[in-house]
Amino acid sequence: MKSELFYKSPKTILNKGTGFLAGYTHSLNPYTGCSFGCSYCYVREMPVSLFREREWGNWVDVKNGAANLLKKELRRAKEKGKVTIFMSSSTDPYQPIEHKEKVTRSLLEVMVEDPPDFLLVQTRSPLVSRDIDLLKQLKDKVRVSMTIETDSEMIRKHFTPKAPPIQARFKTLEKLAATGIPTQVAIAPLLPCGEYFPVKLKPFVDRVCIDDYFMGDGRGGKRTKKLGIEKKYDQLGLEEWYGSHVIKKVYNRFIEIFPENHVYVSQAGFEP
Repeated sequence: MKSELFYKSPKTILNKGTGFLAGYTHSLNPYTGCSFGCSYCYVREMPVSLFREREWGNWVDVKNGAANLLKKELRRAKEKGKVTIFMSSSTDPYQPIEHKEKVTRSLLEVMVEDPPDFLLVQTRSPLVSRDIDLLKQLKDKVRVSMTIETDSEMIRKHFTPKAPPIQARFKTLEKLAATGIPTQVAIAPLLPCGEYFPVKLKPFVDRVCIDDYFMGDGRGGKRTKKLGIEKKYDQLGLEEWYGSHVIKKVYNRFIEIFPENHVYVSQAGFEP
């Protein structure tokens, strides 16, 4: 089922960084809504989703005039001091509609002309590689954070059936690494994964952030609990993978392969 599209003309595009993103001055969302519709997405329990009549994942608002708005707001923000931007906090900037609409690309073009002090691009989509030409121009002012929650395609299909395949994300990491763009992998939220997950990632990144439902959903796991994600684990016979204890086990696997100071946990891994 394709997501229903709505075209909106927002009055603002930069939002103040708060809560989990308090380390950033601003968050930036090219779209409202996300057609990937991941089953565990904490945004399902936020007002932006709860107050819509349609199911999360089945609608997307395209923000008309986003680039012009950003040009004005970025200039004003920089006059007040340092500007660090998290893109995006409640949508994927490279969800499928970006192929056609290119809102995210238009925002990057603005930031290439007038760079913020730091930009983190958070995505799970191989489409980010389309914009390597722009990302390269931002040099050390950007980091691409690629979500890869598991190395199992079977697990991916159970939890995020509309998201890009795992192997496609690995290939994207390879492209980004080849161009020297600063990149990390966000294992967020951590899903059941294999023992050799760290080994598979090692050739492509030197920075990893691991997060779970209990630290990363903004409410200590309460939003995730409302979504009934624990039941999915029970149905799949994966009960041992659900709980705040799991992250330590996977973290220990990663520090056997990566330097310990290159493996971050939760909020620290997303900081500017």
